[in-house]
Amino acid sequence: MSEHLSKQNKFTADFYIDITPDTCPMTFVKTKLQLEKMQSGQILEVLLNDGEPLKNVPLSAEELGHIILSITQNTETENYTIFIRKK
Repeated sequence: MSEHLSKQNKFTADFYIDITPDTCPMTFVKTKLQLEKMQSGQILEVLLNDGEPLKNVPLSAEELGHIILSITQNTETENYTIFIRKK
């Protein structure tokens, strides 16, 4: 995952979800449901918390064949933004 960590994003998302209020496994369930609604090549921006969501959401997305474009720490809010390109 560290190879995806970046200081700023260069991507424009087609869709956005905020899963910061959720806990695992619902964090990935909501991400997966949104990805299923999207077309191949579209980009999903996901706002999530550190810990299990940050570990599990990118890993699970990659296991399904999606591409993690970037993972950025939001220093003001102490959460993270992930950009995922649908396979």
